[in-house]
Amino acid sequence: MQKRLLVPSRVRRVPRQFSWVDQRLVRDHHIERCDTAALALYLLLVTVADARGLSYYADASIGRLLSLRPEPLAAARETLTHTGLIAYEAPLYQVLALDAPPATTPLSRSPPVHSRSPGATRGLRSMQEILHQTLGGPS
Repeated sequence: MQKRLLVPSRVRRVPRQFSWVDQRLVRDHHIERCDTAALALYLLLVTVADARGLSYYADASIGRLLSLRPEPLAAARETLTHTGLIAYEAPLYQVLALDAPPATTPLSRSPPVHSRSPGATRGLRSMQEILHQTLGGPS
């Protein structure tokens, strides 16, 4: 398929204070490990972060911007921390580089394990993943 601009008068231009969403978020399946609230929080953090991925927003501000109550916001933050997409030390957030594909199963298949360290589960795989890879069975 040949690509063409659908609305040539509205071509996206990179502004001075640009931000971006890394394509590896989808390509390396990071997106599959997050629910809607976590992805909304990630989009906000990517959008407001500086060049090093740092930002600080109060929970009340984030909750208001994303229409999230405190508990779902905390759960979204925990998901992003668990999956290695962000680091958080109140009130500072850091959007982390997507250097490696995820090492855990998608969120839809297993609930997040609570962890304070963003890299605590890096390198671990579920028994289901190991058996699926070894035996070639359905997941």
